[in-house]
Amino acid sequence: MARALARRGDELRLVVREDSITDGIHELDHEPVKCDILDRRSIRRALSGVDRVFHCAGLTSLRARDDERVFEINTVGTRTLLEECLRAEVERVVYTSSVAAIGPASPGGTADESQVFTAGGLAIPYVNSKHEAEVEALRLAAHGLPLVCVNPTFVFGRGDHHGGSTSIVRRFLMGQIPVYTDGALNVVDVEDVAAGHLLADQKGEVGERYILGNRNYTWDRLFADLARVSGFEPPPLKLSPQFATRMADVLQHGPGHPPVSSVEVRSASQWWTYRNTKAKRELGWSTSPHEDTIEATVGWYLEREGDTMARGRRSQPLQYKVAARALSTIEGAAGLVGRLRPR
Repeated sequence: MARALARRGDELRLVVREDSITDGIHELDHEPVKCDILDRRSIRRALSGVDRVFHCAGLTSLRARDDERVFEINTVGTRTLLEECLRAEVERVVYTSSVAAIGPASPGGTADESQVFTAGGLAIPYVNSKHEAEVEALRLAAHGLPLVCVNPTFVFGRGDHHGGSTSIVRRFLMGQIPVYTDGALNVVDVEDVAAGHLLADQKGEVGERYILGNRNYTWDRLFADLARVSGFEPPPLKLSPQFATRMADVLQHGPGHPPVSSVEVRSASQWWTYRNTKAKRELGWSTSPHEDTIEATVGWYLEREGDTMARGRRSQPLQYKVAARALSTIEGAAGLVGRLRPR
C-alpha cells in the first residue's frame, strides 16, 4: 500500500510502533510517526494535517492466547481510529476490512458483499472481531465519515515480512502441514489488493464494501499447485472436518503446545470463497493471473529461506503416508477420509 501510494505521488505519513518491522518501507520517502492504535492521543497526533487515511492495521491470529488482543486491535482500535478520523474531518478513509467480516460461503458455493453475516456461531475470535469492526466503521460512515471498506481475501505474493496470510505457503515449504481437511479459500495478489485500495479511494461509494479476491481454491488444488511450483510433496493425509476437530480438541488438552488448535481447524474447514464482480464493475478493478501469484509467493520464500528448506525433507514423513494408505482402504469409517498422493 505504501509503495502504491508513493508511486501515485502522495506525501506519506506512515504509522509505526516501537517494534514495527520496516523492511518493506525503509526505502520510501515518508514521514514515520510513532503511534499505537489503542492510544487515542497518539492517533490524534498522527492525524494532524492528514487528508486521507488508509487503515490497514490489524491482527490475524487464530491462537487462543491472542483472543483478547485480537478484539482490542481489530475492533476497539478500529473504532478509536475512525472516531478520530471523523473528529479530524479527513477527506477520505479506506478501511481494510476482510472477507472474514462477510463470513464463509456455503460448501461448494461463493459469497458476495450482500451476504448476511451468520458466522458468529463458528466462535472464531478473529472473524467476529473483523465483523464487529466493520459494523463500527459503517456506523461511523452513516454519521458522516467518508469511509469505504475493502474486503481482501487471502493475500499472497512477495514481501510478507510480517508472516501474515502467506505463512501457509511457508509452512507448506517447511513440511509443517502433514495433515489437512476439506475446505477452500480465495487467493489474491498483494499488488492487486494495493491497486484496489487506490481505486476504492478514487471511485468507491461511501458506506459500501468491495471484495478484493481472485481465484477460489480447494485445499486439494492449492496444495497441488504449490507442489508443482516448488517441487515439494503435498500433505498426504486428509481428514474429515469432524474428525480433525476432535483430534485438535484432544491435542489441546494434552501436554505440550499443540501443532494446531480446534479454532484453526474450524477455520480451515470453511469455504472462504467469493465473487469479485462488484469491485470489477464499480471500481474498474482487475486481477493478475493467479498462477503468477502462486509462483511469486513460493519464489519469495525460496529466495529468503531456500537453504533451510532444501535441507529439510522434500517428501512427506513415512508415517503419514502409511496412515493415508490405511485410511484410504477404510472409506467412511468413523468419518475419516484418507488420501495418498502419488510421488
